Amino acid sequence: MGSRQIAQETFDDAVQENITEFEMDPEEAVREAVQQFEAQGVDLSNIVKAVRQPASENGQKQKHEILLTLDSLRRSVADSDLTEMAEQLVLFTEQCKEQLAFRYLAGQHGAYSVVFPAFQMASGDRNLMLKVFYALSAILDGQPDLLDSAGQDLLLQTLKEYAEDAEMTLAAIRCVRHACLKHEQNRQDLVKGGVLPLLTGAIVQHGDSADVVRTAASALRIMTFDDDIRVPFGHAHDHAKMIVLENDGLRVLIEAAKAFTDNASVLSELCATLSRLSVRNEFCQDIVDLGGLHFMVSLLADCIDHPDVVKQVLSAIRAVAGNDDVKDAIVNAGGTDLIVLAISHHLANPQICEQGCAALCMLALRKPENCNVIMEGGGALAALQAMKAHPKEVAVQKQACMLIRNLVSRSRDFSQPILEMGAENLITEARATHKDCDDVAKAALRDLGCKVELRELWTGQKGSLAQ
Repeated sequence: MGSRQIAQETFDDAVQENITEFEMDPEEAVREAVQQFEAQGVDLSNIVKAVRQPASENGQKQKHEILLTLDSLRRSVADSDLTEMAEQLVLFTEQCKEQLAFRYLAGQHGAYSVVFPAFQMASGDRNLMLKVFYALSAILDGQPDLLDSAGQDLLLQTLKEYAEDAEMTLAAIRCVRHACLKHEQNRQDLVKGGVLPLLTGAIVQHGDSADVVRTAASALRIMTFDDDIRVPFGHAHDHAKMIVLENDGLRVLIEAAKAFTDNASVLSELCATLSRLSVRNEFCQDIVDLGGLHFMVSLLADCIDHPDVVKQVLSAIRAVAGNDDVKDAIVNAGGTDLIVLAISHHLANPQICEQGCAALCMLALRKPENCNVIMEGGGALAALQAMKAHPKEVAVQKQACMLIRNLVSRSRDFSQPILEMGAENLITEARATHKDCDDVAKAALRDLGCKVELRELWTGQKGSLAQ
């Protein structure tokens, strides 16, 4: 994807030129414009790739359909026409959900300043308020910068006042989720405003609603992200601690899982959130003590055919295995065999191979007895098969190399069996192909007893051999 940007008007002018100057039909004109800009390295992800609607008789400029709908919504708000406003909110929401480009164009033309005042007009009308929330959620999706302090207050107030209303709670949480993804300031402001107990409270209050539990867990997880490139240091770790220590987050999530034993999507989301909360040694142990490990292992066994679920469970097991006592609990629960099975079953999936190798790597770290179990269960062979299946995936290569090293660093007897599986050639190839693998591959080869070339480079200065 290109990094250059253009305005919507620039693209529209190019399309119009293709129609008027080169007599192209509308579809051909759009295709030609897309090819023209993409050839120049322009990122068109935020551009509506369509022909503007014809100009109206009163001389107004041509506009895209989403802007025509926004104009109608704006008029209905200005005229306090609640019936028309409800219809236009539904239409506007549907169009915004179609693609980011529609939402972006609407956002650039004041959609937030149109939707937000509609809340005051809808006050007391639950159905209309829901329609406004759906519209707000749609425009915030991918555009968290649109939310202002008044919007933050509105979301917090709604979650408090409508705590017993599952549908209103869900609508507000969806807005919170979109507003906090890749936006550190919104996260910090909402956390300061008290959103964390409102989210955990929603899971407890509506523990029978799959949508509420899944979305609230997702929102909690997003509060632990450090994904805003504009902010050098976020509060992800602090937020994770607050969720656990101040809001009993681990217990809330694990208890919630008990109501959805047959719902893989809910359990997967809960598992992903637990993974993000495993930021302290004692938190990892708490997850085991509360029954979280049992539910993870059971979920992995029951949903082995569902790659999205498997990936999340492996990530969670990897996270909690940072605690040495938890490592033993995972192995004793049969976790190693299931991890090896997951890698073998989804060998074509690089993310599962990466997470599986990483989980085994954690289980093997500082634990020779666990290395025996992993070797006997075929863990080394599965890792090497993953390396062979994904030679271009640096993350897979790196995690597999680290696993091999952990297996042999304190158990040298495993070196020969692993070498007989073809490890040396695969690790050497990974080192040659991926610069990021150099250190871990070199360490694995060294601990396997292989000859390692240090690749020393002469820099031209006395005593300066650069490795």
